[in-house]
Amino acid sequence: MLSSLPFTFAALRAAYDAGLRPEDLVAEIYRRIAAAEDPAIFLHLRPQDDVLAEAAALGARTEQTLWGLPFAIKDNMDLAGAPTTAACPAFAYDANEDGFVLARLRAAGALVIGKTNLDQFATGLVGVRSPYGVPKNALDPEIVPGGSSSGSAVAVARGLVSFSLGTDTAGSGRVPAALNGIVGLKPSLGALSAEGLVPACRSLDTISVFASNSRDAYEVFQTACAFDPLDPYSADLPAPDLSPPPPALKIGVPAPESLEFFGDHAQAEMFAQALDQLSQAGHQITPIDFTPFYETAQMLYEGAWVAERYTVVEDLMTRDPGALYPATAQVIGAAQELSAADAFRGIYRLKALRRQAEAAMDGLDLLCVPSIPCFYTLADLEADPITPNSNLGTYTNFVNLLDLCGMAVPTAPRRDGRPGSVTLLARAGQDALTASLAAVLESDTPIPAAQKSAPEDAFVIAVCGAHMSGLPLNSELTSRGGRFLQAVKTAPQYRFYALKGGPPYRPGLLRHAQGETGAAIQMELWALPKSAFGSFMAGIPAPLCIGTIALENGQSAQGFLVEPAGLDGAEDITALGGWRAYLARQSQGTAP
Repeated sequence: MLSSLPFTFAALRAAYDAGLRPEDLVAEIYRRIAAAEDPAIFLHLRPQDDVLAEAAALGARTEQTLWGLPFAIKDNMDLAGAPTTAACPAFAYDANEDGFVLARLRAAGALVIGKTNLDQFATGLVGVRSPYGVPKNALDPEIVPGGSSSGSAVAVARGLVSFSLGTDTAGSGRVPAALNGIVGLKPSLGALSAEGLVPACRSLDTISVFASNSRDAYEVFQTACAFDPLDPYSADLPAPDLSPPPPALKIGVPAPESLEFFGDHAQAEMFAQALDQLSQAGHQITPIDFTPFYETAQMLYEGAWVAERYTVVEDLMTRDPGALYPATAQVIGAAQELSAADAFRGIYRLKALRRQAEAAMDGLDLLCVPSIPCFYTLADLEADPITPNSNLGTYTNFVNLLDLCGMAVPTAPRRDGRPGSVTLLARAGQDALTASLAAVLESDTPIPAAQKSAPEDAFVIAVCGAHMSGLPLNSELTSRGGRFLQAVKTAPQYRFYALKGGPPYRPGLLRHAQGETGAAIQMELWALPKSAFGSFMAGIPAPLCIGTIALENGQSAQGFLVEPAGLDGAEDITALGGWRAYLARQSQGTAP
């Protein structure tokens, strides 16, 4: 039945294949919006007849990546022919053309339904700072909807659209996702053009994506991701197809003594369960000192970055001080007491904290944090409009200041029924890594089998030792843009050795001579950009070399081999079948 059809990409595409017309879907969308009885979700709905005409013009099903998929956008983005308000009536203007990202999504066949409510000027994480009212949280109307992208998150969570666009400067694309039980993708800075977006902090802003699952969100990201020469902050960053995550990632988490849940014990239990799920999947959970991350988070609403928000509304605040929502004016108005010297002091402090954060992340593949530390109700915000907002940014405010990408992903519900959510964070350009690992925490969106060949601009490298995921030299691949493809085994024609020396300790793979007994040895295939292959090769020490390795499936790949002369003093570990098994034996104290 159309009235109960979920608006996930897979469900809608199956319905289209079975005969559903885009026009029928549009009629159902407007029926659902009316039935939701929440006028605070949308600030501007396109006339239904206009969207019906656009749906009819799609014609027969095409190869457009987002054909017939409905979406909404936050009302600080330009939609041609519609007002852009940033939730401030005195600021409103009529947009003449679509913003860059919106234009790309519409060109891919997606249908924009309307523009959604937000915390005014995207300043807030609570979703209640709007003169247009407060969208109802999709799961519990007593809980705040989260902000600043409140309407965008609620529209997806209530099944009114397939996906939506928000923004995320301080957590606005992750906090409302967590509070409404959906996915929030915060891209690497510059991956999505901000042309046509009312800025909050121009140097830290990014458009974000809300969807029901990580795969849908990432597909939108892939479509929208493109270099925009008109946006001076735009960056040419990768958006490769998803493949399963590496099998043994090193995941950094806040050390137990530094975790902050503000007394919410159910939230602490949820986070521990999510980490256990990642550990059971084979990933290594590594507690780290989170002090530099927390100190960075505190800087976002101090000094330079509050002043950056002030530049957007300075004229309005000077001309009409009463035009701003009271809490918004309080936060942004603090910039009037700051000097240029304060800004530079903040910039210097951030530079020092970045270095400390980089040191804390050394050797890690990514981070996992709670998306929010606790829940707040509407009543909590009436009593205190500032502290809950600040607390909700505990695990989000530092992310853009440190130039990380992230994805908030639902986990199992808490024992009180409220939604669970954690956020996976990685270095800039590694958006695909967070999306692929998110599937480990989801049950309904498995990532398909990995590609067995590299893209045209990459080589496939087979690794069997310290370069495998989660091991000490894996960063030599990931730092060069290397991407995990799949776990494989060699053909049963090889002998495997633990070489003399170290650290780092290295194995040697050698094809056995005719008549000798060999075995199938565990390996990983990685795609390495051709432009990075030379520098990677330059770091390979003797007696290792690159040669052709026969695989168990009958194919072959270029990978690490050892020269026979390098086996002097080496231990034959062929019987263990792989380097991880050898390391496990070492850790148990049974190695010689």
